[in-house]
Amino acid sequence: MTNDYTEEMAIEWLILADAAEVNGGKLYLLGGGFDRINIASPLPQRRRMALAVSISVPWAQTNERHRLTLDFMDEDGNRQANVEGEFEVGRPPGAKAGQVQRIQLALQADLEIKKFGANVVVGSIDGVESRRVHYNVQPTPQLAQMLEARKRREGGA
Repeated sequence: MTNDYTEEMAIEWLILADAAEVNGGKLYLLGGGFDRINIASPLPQRRRMALAVSISVPWAQTNERHRLTLDFMDEDGNRQANVEGEFEVGRPPGAKAGQVQRIQLALQADLEIKKFGANVVVGSIDGVESRRVHYNVQPTPQLAQMLEARKRREGGA
């Protein structure tokens, strides 16, 4: 049995989505849970993305301000976007002492996609990494054919 007073704060989930909303303590997603972004036109380009985030806050860390940072990184470690903000979770009336609290957030990010390949969203709380979600940026089959034909025309390998 764990002691709720010493439990560490953690990002329970970090879900990529087309749209996300939290209403009445419930999470609503549209196009959520993907791990691929299919690009139909040449890069670079900007892409708007939603994120659904749930954070488990131990009793001893409620009623304090905390910082959430989400860094979108490509496979070379280049930042594509960054979402930051502060949150504070209170103790609701009637809560049992020691009870872990959950906060859910629906956030937006504007990505600057410059190349295809592996990517990651790194979620940190108060400067401590808590969750990573990987996704891949890839061309649609039609764009891949067009890019390959262009490379052949230009004498590339």
